[in-house]
Amino acid sequence: MISITARALLTAAAVAALVPAVADAQGRIAIGMQQEPTSLDPTSDATAAINVMLTQNVYEGLTTVDQSGAVQPQLARSWEISEDGLTYRFHLHEGVTFHDGTPMTAADVVFSFDRARAEDSTSPRRATFQPIESIAALDDHTVEIVLSRPDAFFLFDLAQGPAVIVGEASVETNAQRPVGTGAFRFDSWTRGDRLRLVKNADHRNADAVALDAVEFRFIAEPAAASAALLAEELDAFPGFPAPELVPQFEADPRFDVRISSTEGEVILAMNNAKEPFTDIRVRRAVSHALNRGEIIDGAMYGYAIPIGSFYPPHGPAHVDLTDRYPHDPDQARALLEEAGVAGASLTMRLPPFPYAQRSGEIIQAQLGAAGLDVRIESVEWGFWLEEVFRNKNYDFTIIAHTSPNDLGNFARGPDYFYGYEDEEFVALWDAIRTETDDETRLEMLRQGQRHITEQAVHGFLFQLPAIGIFRTGVEGFWESQPVLQLPLTEVSVN
Repeated sequence: MISITARALLTAAAVAALVPAVADAQGRIAIGMQQEPTSLDPTSDATAAINVMLTQNVYEGLTTVDQSGAVQPQLARSWEISEDGLTYRFHLHEGVTFHDGTPMTAADVVFSFDRARAEDSTSPRRATFQPIESIAALDDHTVEIVLSRPDAFFLFDLAQGPAVIVGEASVETNAQRPVGTGAFRFDSWTRGDRLRLVKNADHRNADAVALDAVEFRFIAEPAAASAALLAEELDAFPGFPAPELVPQFEADPRFDVRISSTEGEVILAMNNAKEPFTDIRVRRAVSHALNRGEIIDGAMYGYAIPIGSFYPPHGPAHVDLTDRYPHDPDQARALLEEAGVAGASLTMRLPPFPYAQRSGEIIQAQLGAAGLDVRIESVEWGFWLEEVFRNKNYDFTIIAHTSPNDLGNFARGPDYFYGYEDEEFVALWDAIRTETDDETRLEMLRQGQRHITEQAVHGFLFQLPAIGIFRTGVEGFWESQPVLQLPLTEVSVN
């Protein structure tokens, strides 16, 4: 059997032959991406890769978020908030145009938000827009938004992909040819291979942008990702999928290795709307069957932090709940027998990401030791989105949730793919969103973490690490990931 490292070296020449270099010219950069999206429109598709590539680069929102997680102006140069926290007045930059030459005005903000909050909206984050009672363009460069209730996350949420501002003239084709107002404009998309952006010379901050062209190359297989880097066909792979190869790159002076945390909670999701997971004893049995240390060592080579609930360990409200369900196969087996499902046959549908595939094989054995017969079914990303995420056609799956402030997923009701319905948690999340006192809100977030852990809604595994491999001389990438975005306006290649 050929090792992953050996295969990487053997395939380097093939990768080099197939992919013409862009890394040899200053002002141009090639970036590896593990995941290729099925759409390029973040206002209608939740795929994380869309936001990574396009939000803050091609698309812009009223606000943005900096590397520290603080909200900053973007299309809105400033704003005022009423004392009761219900009325927001945004003042837009003047002279902004979409990439197709259409002026961007307050009317486009109204159109974008009305579309997102409409009854037939396909927005992946409708909750962002639900508090909006009214929105009006006071003039071409002033927008007033009135909320029905205070929303502690409102300005932060406006910086996310689902809240970017789009033009009515291009909205129907954004999924294939995105048109935004950002510092980079879409150039081409070769499906299964790469996506290319070029500098938007008409952008208000164009003079400060060092890059003239960006190529995202889609390389899902870890060996091929390593080969492309070693062959110097890539300048960067911010989400490097092969943690076992990190020491090799750390020892190579051509590369810088940067490891940090992300907002991505990796979970063993259980379909709570489907038997046997409607029984809390079964869900708790699954949690007792899991050995997080073994999963992290085997799937992530130690490069991950265990989690016991659905909140990042680096967050200010984090509660360590990893000891709530200690690894105990005997206890898991007893609970399954008590629930009458010992020996049940179930299916684990896994998306094509290495963290999910590797974790799934380990968890399959751990659940087997507790008395569950689990069959793994590896599926393509498009299939996963359709059958697991949209149709809730699964028993188990493993997925990383990479959006910030996403504890609210557990308040989305049975229509969300968790199949989880909990009026008590819905009420708590509503209170969290409307609480303006920071310390009170943090304590409520701690309460929320304890609640979903007590309910054993899912098996909580680990926080997805950000493993970045960068060619020496590449500067300006974020060191941390408060949001799943990859802003390129400060990136340079020397």
